[in-house]
Amino acid sequence: MKIIHLITILEDGGAEAVLYRLCANDRQNRHIVISMQGRGKYGPMLEAAGIEVHCLNMPAGHLTWSGVSRLFTLLRRERPDLLQTWMYHADLVGGIIGRLAGVKRIYWNIRHSDLAPADAKRATILVAKLCARLSGPIPQRIICCASKAQRVHTALGYRAAKFTIIGNGYDLSIFRRDPTQREALREALGLAQDALVLGMVGRFNEQKDHATLIKSLQRLREQGVDFTCLLVGKQMTADNPTLAAWVDENGLRDHIRLLGQRTDISAVMNALDIHLLSSSSGEAFPNVLAEAMACGTPCVTTDVGDAAEIVADVGRVVPPRQPEAIAAALHELIEECRSHPQRWQQRQAAAVARITGDFSLAAMIANYDRVWHEGSRDAEDTTASTSFLQ
Repeated sequence: MKIIHLITILEDGGAEAVLYRLCANDRQNRHIVISMQGRGKYGPMLEAAGIEVHCLNMPAGHLTWSGVSRLFTLLRRERPDLLQTWMYHADLVGGIIGRLAGVKRIYWNIRHSDLAPADAKRATILVAKLCARLSGPIPQRIICCASKAQRVHTALGYRAAKFTIIGNGYDLSIFRRDPTQREALREALGLAQDALVLGMVGRFNEQKDHATLIKSLQRLREQGVDFTCLLVGKQMTADNPTLAAWVDENGLRDHIRLLGQRTDISAVMNALDIHLLSSSSGEAFPNVLAEAMACGTPCVTTDVGDAAEIVADVGRVVPPRQPEAIAAALHELIEECRSHPQRWQQRQAAAVARITGDFSLAAMIANYDRVWHEGSRDAEDTTASTSFLQ
């Protein structure tokens, strides 16, 4: 099939990473990607993988006549067998313009699991509510990556019968245990091979709650634990005044390394002893947890999205916004890592087995392909019910 994907943005993010892995590795279908904004991080990577990419160059949070017109023109010209949209704004805009352009099969993709007013932007909540109103007549199916996301959006008014859960999949030829990568990155960063190294991969964003993470590390330091924590992601640099101030205020300048955005995430995950996720909201299926575990790195995570389902009993899950709880969970795993090496090796092996068993890239691609190739009867029913958009 010819499948057009419409995504809000192609910057560094979980949805963008999944879209890239899906398009670059699916050999059964032809993929074309349209970004509502610019090329971002993944545009060039998609093109390098042989995927056609178009950019509508609309400002963040705003529609332009030229952008919407170009989307309509592309859909009319390409006449895809299926339009797969990603995230709320693309679901809404792509759903309406896709119908007007004559696309009969439209699939939405939800990547968010928390729409609490305290954590989500008002505009995002409004768009999600509009999508809920249109979830009956427009999409043939609604794909989401987390069971919590399905529950939240069904409660918001999305058509429950249309949901399909497809967990994220990971390229296990890239994300795997690799002692060579571990040794090389530690050496490059000037870290001893036996040093205790923690880390979190995630862009600087309010929902990632780095403030709580840093408070938890400060409590760990007060308990006499010697560690280095690597913080990786967009704006995770000393040039970020807010982040730098938090580090200094908590006396952690000698314990935290701000590495910024990197492309060698597999090497980072291998270099860590424990990966952290301090998010307070906004996660559906946190990729970084699965990527870390595939590399044999146990995780401490807050209970957001489907984090608990990913980590299971291999790591530790704590409530959001509780630095004491994160510090306690870290202390427990660090004690095992340092004092019970055999148990720690078993935990590392269990982390790898958890991901290879349930979250392979091949399984994700097969599941998308299965859903996309469902019978045409549902598409005909959906088209008939959307005459008000014709």
